[in-house]
Amino acid sequence: MAEQLKSRRVILKEYVEGYPQEEHMEFLPAADVDQAAAAEDGSVLVKNLYLSCDPYMRPKMSRPLGQSSYTSAFVPGSAITGYGVSQVVRSSLPGLAPGDLVRGITGWEDYSVIKPPFTGLLAKIRPGHGVPLSYYTGILGMPGLTAYVGFHHICSPKAGETVFVSAASGAVGQLVGQFARLAGCRVVGSAGSDEKVELLKTKFGFHDAFNYKAEDGDLAGALKQRFPEGIDVYFENVGGKMLEAVLLNMKTHGRIAVCGLISQYNLTPGEKESGAGVRNLECLVTKRIRMQGFIEPDHKHVYPEYEAWVEPHIREGRVVYVEDVAEGLEAAPKALIGLFHGRNVGKQVVSIATQAA
Repeated sequence: MAEQLKSRRVILKEYVEGYPQEEHMEFLPAADVDQAAAAEDGSVLVKNLYLSCDPYMRPKMSRPLGQSSYTSAFVPGSAITGYGVSQVVRSSLPGLAPGDLVRGITGWEDYSVIKPPFTGLLAKIRPGHGVPLSYYTGILGMPGLTAYVGFHHICSPKAGETVFVSAASGAVGQLVGQFARLAGCRVVGSAGSDEKVELLKTKFGFHDAFNYKAEDGDLAGALKQRFPEGIDVYFENVGGKMLEAVLLNMKTHGRIAVCGLISQYNLTPGEKESGAGVRNLECLVTKRIRMQGFIEPDHKHVYPEYEAWVEPHIREGRVVYVEDVAEGLEAAPKALIGLFHGRNVGKQVVSIATQAA
């Protein structure tokens, strides 16, 4: 008789308004895993090894208000879900066998039963790449493809152009900066601490960087100082006041890829209603700027192209990646909350188990 597996999990207790707190989540003790569910056609039972903490998870913690979204809200009382790296324990899905390593959407729990349609998002990890498995939550996962598509496909950079990246030390931003440097562009990043600014310049090769919190609110002036002739490409992760300042400093025919708007995610409904909205949008017309939002799921087909492009750069040290690894499933709530306060340095990952031999 098969061993009865037990699984701890992290659930969302209630919907969130404003900044989330650890108290909005709950760490539940181990309970029996429903292994019979994994026997259903097309289902997979996995042991989770690494969990990814990402900014897009914050809107999923809010009560659905009827507006359209590309992703559904978490369900209070159920395990939080997100990107992760897992090892297959049992599979009723052709192409996956016990022992296989996969990346995709999984639960914040020790073991997850993944069913269609989410099994369609699982991708087998090919062995022998010589990189940490955690990289498949980052540079070789959703953030990496996001950086590649946003910068290369949407912004269409040319050598010699100027590039600005906000939230530049995060999972996506650190890669965009390095991709820009490899493309022959001059790249500047912003971050929320002097430590992160130093990392951008010394580790990731940004030509310049600044701490936006130290600019006395004059973000437009900070950008003007570093881009006296204007910005060709802006990789947007923040929104709000930063976007307003960038619009004033964009060049004619500049391009903006909107990856995220983290400054807006923790606003209460009342704050959103009372806000004045983004100013300086007239610059889109007067400067003929192209501004495009995008999400990684629309571009899954690009992954083989991206993987083939980035792997030699990783192997030969031209692209590096910094992770902030929290240890243990019980550490996941604090790690996720830290994203929205800028506590992480690099890609936030939670390590919860080791790969079975």
